Amino acid sequence: MIEWINFISLILSILLFCYLYTLSLQPKKRSETRGERAWKEAAVHRSIAGILEFVILLNTILWIWFPVPQFDWKIHSNMFVGIIIGIIITVLGSIIMVKGMIDAGSETAKPSEDTELYEGIYKYIRHPQSLGEFPIFIAVAFMVNSWFLVIIMFLFNVIYVPIMVYYEEKDLIRRFGNDYEEYREKTGALFPKVRSKKKKKA
Repeated sequence: MIEWINFISLILSILLFCYLYTLSLQPKKRSETRGERAWKEAAVHRSIAGILEFVILLNTILWIWFPVPQFDWKIHSNMFVGIIIGIIITVLGSIIMVKGMIDAGSETAKPSEDTELYEGIYKYIRHPQSLGEFPIFIAVAFMVNSWFLVIIMFLFNVIYVPIMVYYEEKDLIRRFGNDYEEYREKTGALFPKVRSKKKKKA
């Protein structure tokens, strides 16, 4: 019984996180109908989404003791194999995520209409925090030694990240107009764009 409660909590937390975080990415659009309070609401939505991220990770860790028997697919008989893989992903992801948070400044937690285009790592990729953060969910699933959770978290990444990028960028275009569209043309979403030598010569 407990294992199913934990699993249902995991799925509901993922869905609610996706909904609230997506809302937090659209303050400019929502301000057209809700006024200035849309910006404060975006910060609240983002804070709640952060709490839900913690719940998702907690549910994932609890799988160690409360796996759903039908889906208890071990990665390896030696749990340390998954732990090592998870640590490698977590370290790499954390470095990218923290760098993105530092370069984004207060925009990370509290969106502001006055925020200008980013410098630092944002010169090379538009969504470094997402690139670093979301794979950590997969990393924790590896540490828990569960193929089932790895699949769940992989689907979470593959399905939600493109949706998140789409809605966030629509709002950023509303905020910054042509400046952001030009920035998007020359900067990759999750990975740096490879510029050809011909373009460089031109």
